[in-house]
Amino acid sequence: MLAPVRRPTFDELNLSTGKRVRLHRFMYEHGPANGTLMLLPIDQGLEHGPIDFFSNPESIDTDWIYRLAVAGNFSGMALHVGLAEKYHKPYAGKVPLILKINGKTNVPSDDEAFSSLTASVEDAVRLGADAVGYTLYVGSPAQDVDIAQCGEVRRDCERYGMPLVIWAYPRGSGIKAKGGIDSLYAVDYAARVACEMGADVIKLNVPKWDAATAKAEPKPYDTLELSELDGLRKVVKSAGRSLVLVSGGSKMGDEDTIHKAKIAMEAGCVGLIFGRNMWQRDWDDALMVAGKMHDVMKGYGQ
Repeated sequence: MLAPVRRPTFDELNLSTGKRVRLHRFMYEHGPANGTLMLLPIDQGLEHGPIDFFSNPESIDTDWIYRLAVAGNFSGMALHVGLAEKYHKPYAGKVPLILKINGKTNVPSDDEAFSSLTASVEDAVRLGADAVGYTLYVGSPAQDVDIAQCGEVRRDCERYGMPLVIWAYPRGSGIKAKGGIDSLYAVDYAARVACEMGADVIKLNVPKWDAATAKAEPKPYDTLELSELDGLRKVVKSAGRSLVLVSGGSKMGDEDTIHKAKIAMEAGCVGLIFGRNMWQRDWDDALMVAGKMHDVMKGYGQ
C-alpha cells in the first residue's frame, strides 16, 4: 500500500488575493465548510443531452437542482452560461457558482474530442461566479488547440483573480491504445498536465486497474497492480499543489456512491463533484445520500 498523501493546505496553494477569497467561499463558507468540497455539477445537458434527465424527470428543471444544492448543503454548483443566466440570480450568495466556459455535445466521436469556448472568464465575473470550469482532453488529436485555448483561459483567470477548475479527461485513439481512458497511466498523465497548465483544482475520474488492458500501458505502468485507493493516491501525488476532485460518473447504488466518497478522501482528494449520482435520485433519496457524504467529509477537514 502506498503511503497516505497529504493534500495541500489552503496556504500552500499560493493563491492571488482574488482567487483566495473566492475559493475560501467554496471551502470554508458553504457545504461542509471545513476545507473540503462537495460540488453539484449540472453541465451534462450539453455534454450528454436530455437523456440524462429521463431517470428523474424533475431534474430537467435546473431550479429543482438549485433547491437540492441548498437543501443538501453543497459547496457549490457547476453549470454552463445559459443556465447560469436564467437560474442563478435567486441563489446568488446562497450557492457558489463554477461557470463552465467550454463544452461539446457527445454526437461526434471522442477520438477527436475538443470543447470550444461557450463563455468567458469575464462572463464568470459578471455572473458572480467564484470559479471557472474548463474541460481539457489530454491525448486528443486536437490537444494542441485545446492546450492553447486553456492557456488563454488561465491567463484571464489570473487577470480576474478567478480560480481555475480543470476537468482533466484523457481521450483519443492514442490513449485508448495505451490502456484506455480510465487506466492509471491515462488518469495520472491527465492530473499532471492539468497541474502544469495551472489548475487550482482538478476534476478526475478514479483510475481502474484491468489485467486485460494493463499490459498495453507504457512502462512502468504496465507492471503496477495498484488497488483503487493506491491508484488514486498516485494520481493525487502527481497533481502536486493542485487540489483534486473525484467525479461521480454514471449513477451508482447508495453503497457504491459512499464508497467512492470514502476512497476519494482517504486518497488525499479535497472532495467530490457528484452530479448524476445526486440529481438522478428522487428528492428524499438525494438528500439522504448528501447527508451521508457530509458524514464522510467531517473527518477530513483542514
